Amino acid sequence: MSEQQQAFRKALGNYPTGVTVVTTFNEDHNPLGLTVNSFASVSLDPLLILWSIDKKSKSYNEFIKTKKFAVNILASDQQDLCNLFASKNEDRFSQCDWRESIQGLPVLEDTLSILECETAEQVNAGDHTVLIGRVINIENAEKEPLLYHRRNIGAIPEAFYK
Repeated sequence: MSEQQQAFRKALGNYPTGVTVVTTFNEDHNPLGLTVNSFASVSLDPLLILWSIDKKSKSYNEFIKTKKFAVNILASDQQDLCNLFASKNEDRFSQCDWRESIQGLPVLEDTLSILECETAEQVNAGDHTVLIGRVINIENAEKEPLLYHRRNIGAIPEAFYK
């Protein structure tokens, strides 16, 4: 990794982000999911979000082919889900609580929010592809978010609220 790439990684690692698990079904109707912190809102009208996937990801081809996906925004008590879906474990869904939604997507239980999306656009972006989704269903819960900052995962400190 070049010096510039290391500086870039350090700068962005110092930017706190929320943590999500993006899920879908593959062509055989097996659930797929991966931990993602490259997630952002794009538009209110229409409702659009984006996230990016590394072209070297094992599930890259399935996510590129899918017409729908769900963004499961993790709650502060779901660090185990973050780690599970970031792992190389092949059978992630057998180790967590999930359900198939009315939209026909695998969604995780007890998350902060779920945004179910139809794939609207894909943009080639270096070693990643950016997926833009049109939000078709939203679920929210009254919980605190899980955050990623400086390669650490956790809740917002209570001092933040004072």
